[in-house]
Amino acid sequence: MRASLGSLELDLEWRTTLLVVLLVPVLIALGFWQLEREGEKRELLARFEARQAAAPVTVDGALAAQEAEALAYLPVRLRGRYLAERYLLLDNRVQGGRFGYEVVSLFAREDGGYALVNRGWVPGDPARRSLPAPASPAGVVAITGQLYVPPDPPYLLGEQSRGVDDWPRVVQALEMAPLGDALAADLGAPVFPWSVRLDASAPGALAVDWPVVNVSPAKHRGYAVQWFAMAAVLGLFFVLRSSNLWALLRGRQA
Repeated sequence: MRASLGSLELDLEWRTTLLVVLLVPVLIALGFWQLEREGEKRELLARFEARQAAAPVTVDGALAAQEAEALAYLPVRLRGRYLAERYLLLDNRVQGGRFGYEVVSLFAREDGGYALVNRGWVPGDPARRSLPAPASPAGVVAITGQLYVPPDPPYLLGEQSRGVDDWPRVVQALEMAPLGDALAADLGAPVFPWSVRLDASAPGALAVDWPVVNVSPAKHRGYAVQWFAMAAVLGLFFVLRSSNLWALLRGRQA
């Protein structure tokens, strides 16, 4: 299809035009989506920093806030004892370029019930011939940490075992709802519905380095700029490919 706007002539080839019409809105939408993600991450970081100044509360007190967003990174305190032989190993946790696991121990609360306490990272055998066996503090201890509420459902490569008899157990991610129900039925007592990430100074803490966000807000903005730039380049290429604009610009320069 040919058209002209004064000295500007257009020759629109339908396949190229269709491709650009489809791709440019998609690229722009991806750019705005990255900007939305940047805003979410900034809000999450601001909430985390505000929570650091708050005094720890009991886990029962934390349940007064029913919404998950109100519980994320809330400082909590617990008193009880570790069940030394009952712990989960979160698989494929890399720290400093080394393969390892995060150790999530079952913790019997002194005021009744149980909680799952993430004690941090331990190195693992890359050949997977053996599993780590971290020691746990004996007796009753007082611990502090933060409630961890996953921002998104965990991505699983396959069905996880939900049995309660095989300890320790290697899992891809911590599915609190089915796991907590199974443990509560086995133990005969409720299990707190969110895991607790230990503070570095708490008894039983291992290598504790909790990232608040996996991708920084600055990276999301950088990704947005890339998507917008791709849309602009594609649009510019289409205009130059389908018109005599470049010839007109060269003629004016001459």
